[in-house]
Amino acid sequence: MQRRRVVRVPASSANLGPGFDTFCAALGLHMELEVRETPGTFAVETDLPIATDRRNLAVRGFECLHPADGFTFRITSEIPLSGGLGTSAAACVAGLVAADHLFELDADLLALGTELEGHPDNVAAALHGGFVVCADGEAVRFDAPDGLEAVLVVPHEHCRTKAARDVLPAEVPMAQAVFNIAHGALLMAGLATGDLDLVARGLADELHQDRRAHLFPRSAELVGRARELGAIGATISGAGPTVLVWTGYEATGGIVEALRAQAGDWAQVLRTPFEPTGADVRAL
Repeated sequence: MQRRRVVRVPASSANLGPGFDTFCAALGLHMELEVRETPGTFAVETDLPIATDRRNLAVRGFECLHPADGFTFRITSEIPLSGGLGTSAAACVAGLVAADHLFELDADLLALGTELEGHPDNVAAALHGGFVVCADGEAVRFDAPDGLEAVLVVPHEHCRTKAARDVLPAEVPMAQAVFNIAHGALLMAGLATGDLDLVARGLADELHQDRRAHLFPRSAELVGRARELGAIGATISGAGPTVLVWTGYEATGGIVEALRAQAGDWAQVLRTPFEPTGADVRAL
């Protein structure tokens, strides 16, 4: 009997304002990887514009644990490929989870995924769902508070992650570091207690968003105007240019309409819940 596994992995939004490379949230968009045993044949099947050889990130994740020879990888996804929504982390995690489950390895998937990605935040959210805080090679996970919802504004023009990282300095002034530590603490306190006023205060950032604003000026402008539209606030998702708009559930419908009017023809607006469930695998 040929072995098969299907892995479903959520998108994710990293940084969450002040939490550069440490805070992340899983979102209700998903990629799906089917790994099927095909003796003598290796293949990647997908309609997506991604690598179909061993450079493929899902295959690379799989091969961290086992050679991909004799397996076919079928990939579908509703996650925008270049929006700062953790698509590469989702692919790496999907491959890792498939191999770990197929061969019953009980591997340290967070460590392996972090090595592939270069940082742990998106990997942790893709694995565990919910909100995560990453430190010391581990991830602390918790659920979103009741009443907190998310809306994504996904520009049609993309920004390369390398370009977004290259504009950041190797060191930041102490005042900016202290500002981000303080506001990161406020954000985590608000999320932990369900105090959305604290969440709103905690979304402020002085480390990365302003330095990247020239790469996606319309996204940056929308972050600055989010509260005028009735939102709790907004953050650049990961390396951008997607904007994660934070809302209270009673206001979400009106904010979606306002954002669609603002986005016009340059971006797509998606009402996307925070996702409590991480990578899920099943045998077929």
